[in-house]
Amino acid sequence: MIGLERRDVKYLTGVGPARAALLESELHIRSLEDLLWYFPYKYIDRSHLFRIREIDGEMPYIQLQGHIISFEEVGTGARRRLIARFTDGTGVVDLVWFKGIKFILGRYRPNVEYVAFGKPTVFGGRVNIAHPDLDPLEKLDIQSMGMQPYYNTTDKMKRAGLNSRAVEKIMQNLFGLLTEQVEETLPDWLVRQERLMALDNALRSVHFPGSADEMRRAQYRLKFEELFYVQLNILRYTYDRQKRYRGFVFNRVGECFNIFYREHLPFCLTEAQKRVIREIRDDVCSGHQMNRLLQGDVGSGKTMVALMGMLLALDNGYQACMMAPTEILSEQHFANVLNYLDGMNIRVELLTGSIKGKKRESIMEGLASGEVKILISTHAVLEENVRFCRLGFVVIDEQHRFGVAQRARLWSKNSNPPHILVMTATPIPRTLAMTLYGDLDVSVIDELPPGRKPVKTLHYYDTRHSDLYAFVENQLQSGRQAYFVYPLIDESAKVDLKNLEEGFGIISERFSQYGVGKVHGRMKQGDKDTAMMSFKKGDSRIMVATTVIEVGVDVPNASVMVIENAERFGLSQLHQLRGRVGRGADQSFCILVTGFKLSEDTRRRIDIMVKTCDGFEIAEADLKLRGPGDLEGTQQSGMAFDLKLANLARDGALIGKVRDIARQIIEKDPLLSADENVMMSRKLAKLKKTPYDWSSIS
Repeated sequence: MIGLERRDVKYLTGVGPARAALLESELHIRSLEDLLWYFPYKYIDRSHLFRIREIDGEMPYIQLQGHIISFEEVGTGARRRLIARFTDGTGVVDLVWFKGIKFILGRYRPNVEYVAFGKPTVFGGRVNIAHPDLDPLEKLDIQSMGMQPYYNTTDKMKRAGLNSRAVEKIMQNLFGLLTEQVEETLPDWLVRQERLMALDNALRSVHFPGSADEMRRAQYRLKFEELFYVQLNILRYTYDRQKRYRGFVFNRVGECFNIFYREHLPFCLTEAQKRVIREIRDDVCSGHQMNRLLQGDVGSGKTMVALMGMLLALDNGYQACMMAPTEILSEQHFANVLNYLDGMNIRVELLTGSIKGKKRESIMEGLASGEVKILISTHAVLEENVRFCRLGFVVIDEQHRFGVAQRARLWSKNSNPPHILVMTATPIPRTLAMTLYGDLDVSVIDELPPGRKPVKTLHYYDTRHSDLYAFVENQLQSGRQAYFVYPLIDESAKVDLKNLEEGFGIISERFSQYGVGKVHGRMKQGDKDTAMMSFKKGDSRIMVATTVIEVGVDVPNASVMVIENAERFGLSQLHQLRGRVGRGADQSFCILVTGFKLSEDTRRRIDIMVKTCDGFEIAEADLKLRGPGDLEGTQQSGMAFDLKLANLARDGALIGKVRDIARQIIEKDPLLSADENVMMSRKLAKLKKTPYDWSSIS
């Protein structure tokens, strides 16, 4: 129906100004169109009646027909509750209310036939249903009720009487207004080709399905549409970017690359590294600007691949830059690159916020003149006064730590944007990569360098600290080093967790002969750097830390990672922390310490960590457990968006399918100017109003 987006929801029957204000503040629903696209999160089949003798405490939701025998008020104050004995002749259940007691007593009467609906539980050997829906039988048509929708509402809405049932009634009023069909948003040929439900039918059926099959077909149609337009948007922007930005052509493999490969390469490249270098080489020769995402577990050799890409830039007369999120990581990259290039006449400089005075001036002059060939930096490179002579290749490490606006400022360093290689040690599931990073080509390093052993992961309950300390001491006596990681810095009255300060005291006393350091986020940067350098040199053998050491700390001699209260960490974070060990040739260990009481999800996380070191397997499991919105980095990716029905964890096959269809459309008609594609062009123009923009992501 035309104009739904312009019609204020407050004028709909059952809403009004007060409820409209709540809908806007709590759910961002302002117009009738917003309301129409606010979908149920679940459905309950209301066409079936159970008998009381059939039910138990394990059933999800039930519906009973019967009458109230009597009411009884129990307890006082906060413990006060109302119990109604409810029977259908085959047994008795307790209907229980903890609030609204006066209202219930005034509304419902004994010996009247009602339909009670709710979730049964067993307490004290009796079946009870807390706060059931209770409707007079004479007002219901059980056979026609079908699938009842349930809408997410907030506590504030519920307190104002705007619960799921109220939203359902408002939605019924909305469909009573829709005398015309909702205008189709997919072209006829695509609807026919994919045998999709028409949009009008899908919207009606997703809110009020007549059957489970009808609900699934409606959901599929709406999922297809939202994922299709996300992918079409990405691919159209990718085409537009490639057309607008011609990349520097690196057609020469010269002295820098060849001398390094023949004389300075410290180890043989893995086949995965060689494959990625070929992919980068193809990109920089293509005449298009490279935008490539390089995924690989901690220690897989991403930095070596990045360095060889930078050497290609040098061979073609361009400068290269590597940007890291912290000074520790940038200093580490700088030391490694200097070591790799030792003996080669290549000026490499480090630029961070703490480098001042004449040293900084010298670096700035060298960048402007072209004498500095490779710059390793933090956010400092983004400052306006940092100017390059010919910046041709940029590496962004741990890219999710940089916001889109920051990354885009790199483009202003040149009249033509440089080739971009973004790297992450946080493996990204394929479905998420296709959506969040859909305009980047993806490379994967999926094997470890020769000599590296997978880290063994063990699970200890917190009653076994004496065994744990004995194990750590054995490693220390062998000359190794260890990390102890805690989720908190100070003791919390609200959360009963081990804290870093208490742990530091215990470990310092237990391992006093070895030297114990600590690092956490509240320390000054200089103090953190000093503590980490002491650990790196081996002056301190144990590092007690929070997750500040999650990224960028490379101490090959560290062979033990102990994670206290491991149940408080997500899979991705546990995997990143584990990656701090296993960086040398010795067998390394990660020990996850938890309490006995673990939720099912937490136990599953711990089991996954113990079972596998495969970062991609862990990332897929993390996506299924937590969903895409909670995964580290997605909020800073610049592509955060609200999928109303589609789920990136469960709908991977559909994402792949719609991406293939979108790619075929863009290849044939990149401007979407053909008559059959004009509808899609209009829809994308409407999507432009959303806050994300794929056109300048690198």
